[in-house]
Amino acid sequence: MNPHTKLILLLAGMACLAGCAGRSDASGQSAGPLPVEVAHPVVRDVTLTRQYPGYLSADAAVAVVCRVNGQLIQSNVTAGQRVSRGDVLYLIDPTPYRDALSQAEASLKTAEAELAYAQSSYRRMQEVIKSEAVSEIQLLQAEANVKKCEAAVHSAQASLNTARTNLGYCHIKAPIDGQITKGNYSVGAYIPGGGTPATMATVYKDDKMFANFTVADNQWLRQLLVEELTKHSADSTYYVTVRLGEGGALGWQARLDYLSPNISLSTGTLDVRAELMNPNHLLKAGSYVSITLPVGEMRDAILVPEASIGTDQLGKYLYVVSDSGVVHYRHIQEGELIDDTLRIVKQGLGRDELFVTQALLKVRDGMHVTPVVNPIK
Repeated sequence: MNPHTKLILLLAGMACLAGCAGRSDASGQSAGPLPVEVAHPVVRDVTLTRQYPGYLSADAAVAVVCRVNGQLIQSNVTAGQRVSRGDVLYLIDPTPYRDALSQAEASLKTAEAELAYAQSSYRRMQEVIKSEAVSEIQLLQAEANVKKCEAAVHSAQASLNTARTNLGYCHIKAPIDGQITKGNYSVGAYIPGGGTPATMATVYKDDKMFANFTVADNQWLRQLLVEELTKHSADSTYYVTVRLGEGGALGWQARLDYLSPNISLSTGTLDVRAELMNPNHLLKAGSYVSITLPVGEMRDAILVPEASIGTDQLGKYLYVVSDSGVVHYRHIQEGELIDDTLRIVKQGLGRDELFVTQALLKVRDGMHVTPVVNPIK
């Protein structure tokens, strides 16, 4: 290749590069800075909260017990059924207890007859004592016999009451309204309830539930929750939020109704309880929940969408856009999450500054962009 050919090829390549450098889109026109959505932070007063783990307990959980020995001959309830107070749930074979009741009734009648005879004899002796037909000793014996028969009547009456009670215990009834658990005994089983009552099942009264949680003493004192919660609990106007489900998707308002009068020496925590209604019986005792407890107010809080905040080895950051359209990396100190989408920025962002809301991976520190203001909704 001769020198003239090399020169022609070199000039052609330079012309091609110059043409390529002069366009960045299909129209052949030079593209400007990248359009980027930006927004001013939301500034408003917010309620500060803290999250605490807790668990639910029913308004009441009462064991259904058998107080007599005997064979279970009938069950009128199925597992999980809702029952009303006084419903007969189980029946223990009443035959031996009916017999015991009949025997106690007969014993009472015998004791009453003996008492009537002793009282009649004593009255006759009192009439003839003056004629010395009976001795003073005989009269005293008759009086003692009356008292003995009276005691026998009282004993027989007590035995009769016990027999009636035991017969009544054969009909095991629901102690409260609520939902019953599965039974611990099958029909035909022998129930040893005469000594220590045997638990047949448990009824949970769950139309009202309690969310139980604890607060560490240092948090309690540092956040002045003592003054705040005590003030509101007195007039029943202090509410917390109880959340359940994946990510706390389900939430209920609960009224604070109990503050422990002391801090536990073993755990260093204060027991707190909140009351919430459960009319649909969706909540179950023993469920683990998250309790959101209001602890104060912050005026003119700076809020940005949680999705606009990036994370790196130094922590949390935002891309702030200057008036000249230059992107600046800005490390921030974040606060609590508000309304599930907005995050408080404690330090690192001014209320009048613009920050990148989307496409964080497309921008970098020092980059020139075209800000497209899209207010936060």
